[in-house]
Amino acid sequence: MPKNILGRVRSRALTKQHRIALSGVAALGTAALAFSAVPGNTGTVTTGAPAITAQVAAGTSLKNVPGTLTDQLAGTNVKLDTYAAQKKAVDAAAAKKAADAAAQKKAADAAAQKRAAEAAAARKAARQHAARPAADRSAQRPQMQPVAAKTYANNLDGWIRQALDIMHSKGIPGSYNGLHRNILRESSGNPYAINDWDVNAVNGIPSKGLLQVIPPTFTAYHVSGTSWNIYDPVANITAAANYAADKYGSIDNVNSAY
Repeated sequence: MPKNILGRVRSRALTKQHRIALSGVAALGTAALAFSAVPGNTGTVTTGAPAITAQVAAGTSLKNVPGTLTDQLAGTNVKLDTYAAQKKAVDAAAAKKAADAAAQKKAADAAAQKRAAEAAAARKAARQHAARPAADRSAQRPQMQPVAAKTYANNLDGWIRQALDIMHSKGIPGSYNGLHRNILRESSGNPYAINDWDVNAVNGIPSKGLLQVIPPTFTAYHVSGTSWNIYDPVANITAAANYAADKYGSIDNVNSAY
């Protein structure tokens, strides 16, 4: 501070107002001096008592600056707190949504497993129910003795009886006596008998076998399950009886050449 200014301050009697002003300056202390370097219009710094007074006045206009920064920082903090609260709420909602989805999936999986288990149990019960009556029937069914194949004598009696069994299974009428009587008249019981003198022989289709059947008739009235050999006794008898049933109602109704 210039000496002339300090000399004038010391030599001048302090008025009551000066003392009050200086007291105010002293009360500001270090805080007021912190703002003593205030650029003026000319960009210079003034020191000394008048400068302090000016700085106090200047301090009056700058005293709101720290408050403004504090307010701005406080507002920023409020915004950050708001953002953090919103983010926390969003994260909580997302976590809850994920937890709900996981719970729903777990419940759906449990329900599906329960349905599958119930279906498997139902199928098992159905199989057991179906198997039980079958087992019961099997236990109650009497053991069937195998039926021995029926055998026939290889003679006229055996041939007639075997032919009758086949005829009855096919619904062809005829009796033992009717067959036996016609066989004796036609071939005398010879399965290889052949007529080489009647009209059929003249036409090239002689009668053959036990009941003297011509080949076209044998083929037309052949009974399934028998031999296709016209000289086979059973095949010859059944074919002739089938033809007689068609033309005369039964071999029993035939008493002459037919």
